[in-house]
Amino acid sequence: MGDHYTNVDLPPGFRFQPTDEELVVHFLHRKASLLPCHPDVIPDLHLVPYDPWELQGRALAEGNKWYYYSRRTQDRLTGSGYWKPSGVDEPVLASTNRRVGMKRHLVFYAGEAPEGTKTNWVMHEYRLSGGGSSEPSSSKRKGNAKTDCSNWVLCRVYQSNGDGEDDDSSNGIGLSCLDEVFLSLDDLDEITN
Repeated sequence: MGDHYTNVDLPPGFRFQPTDEELVVHFLHRKASLLPCHPDVIPDLHLVPYDPWELQGRALAEGNKWYYYSRRTQDRLTGSGYWKPSGVDEPVLASTNRRVGMKRHLVFYAGEAPEGTKTNWVMHEYRLSGGGSSEPSSSKRKGNAKTDCSNWVLCRVYQSNGDGEDDDSSNGIGLSCLDEVFLSLDDLDEITN
């Protein structure tokens, strides 16, 4: 994999800063449904052997965040520590207030469980909601492969800034990069008129 995932082949000025909804609906759902995702920028990575500081060059990097798909597992041990769930899982809601997935917060602890030392490494693990009306509507189209909600998760890993604030700016409410492009085009129209 190497440096393939450190520089995504996108036009200058574009950044990979998806919202929680976009991660679940446009990336994870397509992965679980075995549908193509264009551009295919998020790699598959088995979580267990890698410590968070070893993700550089293996996962998609954008700023201080790394993104990758992994098989869902209860074993979250790495070479130097383990990922421990923190708090309760949060629903990921679509713009229509329909639940499309769940978001779990995990913190990396160095050392052996349960006496490890808490670090400032944070993971958001996204998983799909289990079937029914909470699945994104694209899975209901005729001819699509059945979605396996239990197998795949999408992970976002980053180092917290250490002041207790969550360093994740994409809380599902922010603008996507395409929203920002369209807004900038509106600004250009106002300037030229």
